[in-house]
Amino acid sequence: MVRSSVLGYPRIGGSREWKKALEAFWSGRLGEAGLHEALQAIRLDHLRRLKEKGIGLIPVNDFSYYDHVLDTAVMFGIVPRRFGYTGGAVPLKTYYGIARGLKDAPASEMTKWFNTNYHYIVPELDGAEPVLTENKPLLAYREAREELGIKGKPVLLGPLTFLKLSKGYAASDTDAWIDRLLPLYVQVLRELAEEGVEWVQLDEPVLVTSVGEADLGRLKRICETFASLVPGIRIMLQTYFESLEYYSDIIRLPVQGIGLDFVHGRSGNLSSLRKHGFPADKVLGAGVVDGRGIWRSPLRGQLELLQELSAFVPPERMIVQTSCSLLHVPVSTEPETKLPPELKNALAFADQKLEEVVLLARALSGGPASHEAELETAERALEALQRSPARSRRDIQQAVAAALADSPARSPFAVRQAAQQRKWKLPPFPTTTIGSFPQTAEVRKARQLWRRGEWSGERYAGYIREQIDRWIDVQEEIGLDVLVHGEFERTDMVEFFGEKLDGFAFSQNGWVQSYGSRCVKPPVIYGDVAFTGAMTVVETAYAQSRTPRPVKGMLTGPVTILNWSFVRDDLPREVMACQLAYALRQEVEALERAGIGMIQVDEPAVREGLPLKEAEHAAYLAWAVRAFRLATCSVRDTTQIHTHMCYCDFHDMIGSIEEMDADVISIETSRSHGELIGSFETNTYSLGIGLGVYDIHSPRIPPVEEITAMVERALRVLDPGLFWINPDCGLKTRGAEETIASLRHMVEAARVVRERYAGVL
Repeated sequence: MVRSSVLGYPRIGGSREWKKALEAFWSGRLGEAGLHEALQAIRLDHLRRLKEKGIGLIPVNDFSYYDHVLDTAVMFGIVPRRFGYTGGAVPLKTYYGIARGLKDAPASEMTKWFNTNYHYIVPELDGAEPVLTENKPLLAYREAREELGIKGKPVLLGPLTFLKLSKGYAASDTDAWIDRLLPLYVQVLRELAEEGVEWVQLDEPVLVTSVGEADLGRLKRICETFASLVPGIRIMLQTYFESLEYYSDIIRLPVQGIGLDFVHGRSGNLSSLRKHGFPADKVLGAGVVDGRGIWRSPLRGQLELLQELSAFVPPERMIVQTSCSLLHVPVSTEPETKLPPELKNALAFADQKLEEVVLLARALSGGPASHEAELETAERALEALQRSPARSRRDIQQAVAAALADSPARSPFAVRQAAQQRKWKLPPFPTTTIGSFPQTAEVRKARQLWRRGEWSGERYAGYIREQIDRWIDVQEEIGLDVLVHGEFERTDMVEFFGEKLDGFAFSQNGWVQSYGSRCVKPPVIYGDVAFTGAMTVVETAYAQSRTPRPVKGMLTGPVTILNWSFVRDDLPREVMACQLAYALRQEVEALERAGIGMIQVDEPAVREGLPLKEAEHAAYLAWAVRAFRLATCSVRDTTQIHTHMCYCDFHDMIGSIEEMDADVISIETSRSHGELIGSFETNTYSLGIGLGVYDIHSPRIPPVEEITAMVERALRVLDPGLFWINPDCGLKTRGAEETIASLRHMVEAARVVRERYAGVL
């Protein structure tokens, strides 16, 4: 019988029980013992589900109290000095402090996990003396065995990927850090072997990126060390998200199994397999069920792929599994009762993917005829969706093609900047925010009452106007120069727009983890995208009517909507981005007609969509820039286009950001402790720019001196005449009191900087 497995399962629970437990603990409504009890219940429920679905090799230690990269760091005692850690098991207060910040200790940097919308906490190695504080994989294995009789497969982030995702060390120290970490990994593996563990999943996704030969040599040393010192453990060297680099070298490493992604890395991995074969002494982890997409697998096609693989690897040496962890998809389609049947029948969330994995493993063992009915059902479901009229909108396809063929170029930036300054007469170092203000429980309740029909549309609109009135007054009183309406009518920056465009559908319970307890419910792009009417004009124009200061229109950009949605898989992503851009262009023009002269088109997700292979970067960035310019190129010179980016490493795409030709970009830099500033020492940026001066994901209120120091550091490399002052990101998740206090400090810091530069500008 062919074995089945998955690489991980969603942490959040079917009803987001995980999120609710964390937030109850943070607010003081749940004690530490209560948190442990609640999370254990969720964890065991997940393990039972995998067992009941028939998964043969069940992962353990994929669960987390916040983030699996943070878990690895604290397991090895790698805690930034500012948190006062003195050794031993890391307390929860310190653990969550690293993730969220404490009053006197800023949080660690947070950034995207490869090319997904999941964020991890970046380990800080500077000054760390690693030591094994507790063997988390061992504890997870014991719990599954003792509570449920499951002999699980511990999941462990590999040392090479862990180092590549970390900061605070020089590249020349990489080998020294491997020397420090290897004994700790050996201790973890040795204790697992002594416990009777059969397989360990050693995640090394960095191997699908453009690694070099030096890293290949390091990986060889790592694997040889494990093979020599822990010969009793079986290691599945697991990769995902793309095809493996250096395939022919890696298959010769002394590990017992290699896991490959045959969904997102199908072409490259299959080509390598055909060329080099697969060693007879290893097991192949065949990732044939998409772990990050929501569509049903083309089961017949994937079974044929497995049959082709079996020509190189006998089925008894194959494990059928997901392409990556199911962390990136919702839990189940069962609660979805409102989707059109042709759409729902074509979906597969985590629980349905478990069934697909098991079915494919059994069909590979017993032959296609043994599961012909299930194969036929999947095939019919996907064909029905493909026949949907929503996927063949000739009017949209032709309009987008015409717009691309005739997109006007904006005037040079110097011309626009002069026209905009004559119109707005802003002071040096203008202050603004990124868009959203706190969405309180009262705001969310009002939206629910309206959605349930308990409030009329008129009553709800009046309530939203009251919130806008309040926060326009707050912004004016604080002294901000450019205001926003606060986005109180919006649930999510992608969902809001999807609900107003054709081609989108929305799940009732399709939540996924973005970072920490922050869960999002991505829309589903299943058809051609079309503009149906103004989406943001009413609220933005109302806010502008309440103040003489400029109010920015706030839109989410085409590439971000694309990257933060579950998208159809029958079209190139470039085509979908251009459809979104054309729809947003019509909204930009509607705002301009309504008298809105500053329009922000946010693109925080441009970087995360960057392909993992360097050879593919240029093509992706070219169409991403093209889509942004298509959305924004038709406005007048006096209309100031802003954009915003956050929580990614932008060092290697400054040029592409400039090519987007936004008049002003606001970009995260505080959460990363100002590291992005160094990029401008070697990269000239000649457009308006605001580097975020404080971290909005932490509840701490930044001192004026801290903000001032951040601004002055940036001004060493950026033109003071083009510099804006703003937070890192939107303020939706923060409380009103801390938001107002932080913005007061930001405006005061701007006053201090203006005084210091009074004789210069």
